[in-house]
Amino acid sequence: MTTSNEIVFSREGRVGIVTLNRERALNALTVGMVRALDAQLRAWETDRGVKRVVIEGAGDKAFCAGGDIRQLYDWGLAMDTRFLDFYREEYLLNTYIKHYPKPYIALLDGIVMGGGVGVSVHGSHRIVTEATTFAMPETGIGLFPDVGGTYFLPRCPGETGMYMGLTGARLKAGDALYAGVGTHFVPKQQLPDLKRALRAFADVDEAIQQYAVPIDPETFGRHRGAIDRHFLQNSADHVLDSLRSDPSDWAQKQADIMALKSPTSLKICHRQLRDGLTLDFNACMRLEYRIVNRIFTGHDFFEGTRAVVIDKDMEPNWQPATLGAVRNEEINAYFDPLPEELPV
Repeated sequence: MTTSNEIVFSREGRVGIVTLNRERALNALTVGMVRALDAQLRAWETDRGVKRVVIEGAGDKAFCAGGDIRQLYDWGLAMDTRFLDFYREEYLLNTYIKHYPKPYIALLDGIVMGGGVGVSVHGSHRIVTEATTFAMPETGIGLFPDVGGTYFLPRCPGETGMYMGLTGARLKAGDALYAGVGTHFVPKQQLPDLKRALRAFADVDEAIQQYAVPIDPETFGRHRGAIDRHFLQNSADHVLDSLRSDPSDWAQKQADIMALKSPTSLKICHRQLRDGLTLDFNACMRLEYRIVNRIFTGHDFFEGTRAVVIDKDMEPNWQPATLGAVRNEEINAYFDPLPEELPV
């Protein structure tokens, strides 16, 4: 069965299978895909013949590289409220997946970023392969690590989540597993066997354990101490200062990376992750919806998307241009309650 060419649903025995099917767009999410996935998951929730759900991306390059940023950019420039409608429906879907009552297994083979994180990391099982590249790069386009990043990033080991949020670091399989965004590593060539096992075995964990193997972290194995030391600081400004004070090549590289990000986004990210550690999942999603409503009327998301995605000149004109110029009261306004909160 299928509802559109963008997303395909099928049944194999007791398994409901979701295929994100925009291979040429790296399976980026559209509002139609969000709506179709929500509706199908609700149908499968009450279908006694479906015991588990598997979600994967079409092709070899990506599970899902994010949302349809070009469409969101166009809507935002036109002040079209479909911009906020997309985020509202996406965040409600992320919340539904977090609380889904059946095993939800995401096969994170290839690129996993932004919106792709939101439809995977909150499920019960997240399978990474040697082809996995996982990242939350939103601060580089004037956004913030949303789709539940407020909840899961602060709960990664030590300050690894803050590091991921502020730098947009790209994790390979070992680091994704270490951070907890992946639950199991299965070699890519074993994925067809894994899918057959998920159809055959009564117990999901037993099926996965047939093919899961250990894998060591990469960056986190070498730099965890430095990450915790630098990214524990009490503001984005102090994180950057701490990195600059460290003469190591690794620290200087991270400082250079942060210096390219939106200063406003960096400050939003730092606060949201600190706040998120004390909030439950639904409260985190309400917080993200507050922030994205203010992003809609702001500057940096549209300028960052122009520079990185549209014109590709990689020279965004951030406003304000430096961390020191971003006033705390401006950041506080992003977190203020809305007249109409996300209904979770």
